[in-house]
Amino acid sequence: MTSRGTLLIVHAHPDDEALFTAGTSLHYHQRGYRVVVVTCTNGRLGIDDQWFGGDHPEHHSEWVRRTRASELVASTQLIGIDRLITLGYNDSGLPGWPHNEDPTSFINADTDRVARLLTDVIDEEQASVVVTYDENGYYGHPDHIKANVVTRRAFDLTTTPQRLFYPVTPRRVLEEFIPAASARGVHLPLWVHDAGDGYDDAAVDVTIDARDYAGAKQQSIAAHASQVDNADLTSMDPDLFELLFGREFYVLAFDRRATTVRGSNLFEGIQ
Repeated sequence: MTSRGTLLIVHAHPDDEALFTAGTSLHYHQRGYRVVVVTCTNGRLGIDDQWFGGDHPEHHSEWVRRTRASELVASTQLIGIDRLITLGYNDSGLPGWPHNEDPTSFINADTDRVARLLTDVIDEEQASVVVTYDENGYYGHPDHIKANVVTRRAFDLTTTPQRLFYPVTPRRVLEEFIPAASARGVHLPLWVHDAGDGYDDAAVDVTIDARDYAGAKQQSIAAHASQVDNADLTSMDPDLFELLFGREFYVLAFDRRATTVRGSNLFEGIQ
């Protein structure tokens, strides 16, 4: 266990660790912190039907789970993750999908049970800083929203973590990136278009400069080869990629000591 501290990141699906927090993971790993990622679902619904010649029968589901699991491992090896934990719940799908009603889907999991699983990890790792999505799940995905709910519940069950942060994207970044990407004919995945208007600059508490890790982050996204919606992100010109991914932004959602944090360090004042 490192003496510098442990960062625990709670994600919903395989590839979220690449898209949302890869720069942060590498930033802290390189500085001697321990970085732990919890992935809540198996991503069973994340592979496009074209991979199966236009159909997606149930017998493909095990192949999908194995594929996404192996891609997740490959990704985490690129971005400084010291420990990966997969909870294995079924992907719930987007709002309105029939999978929302599946009792084995993550959104239908018992909140306290999942929170206790997270609490066990938090206490074992002595994680002082935790990261997950905001109350809207960054872009409204039900599994992301559930990740927020169970993570916040875990804070009620243990006093180990000192801070909870949400990864966000400032409005000005989206306003600059989306037109630039469209002008170059880049296909953008759903999560970019559905991110809303972004956050005001004044709402951002911590900014991680991840430009030195942009190449590794792009490779991490590419490791999830089954995610065809992200294909253009993996071939994007470096300058355009850095525009969206060169910095990672966070809002402080909770501080146990009710202190404020502003700057470039999620652990400011904790050590």
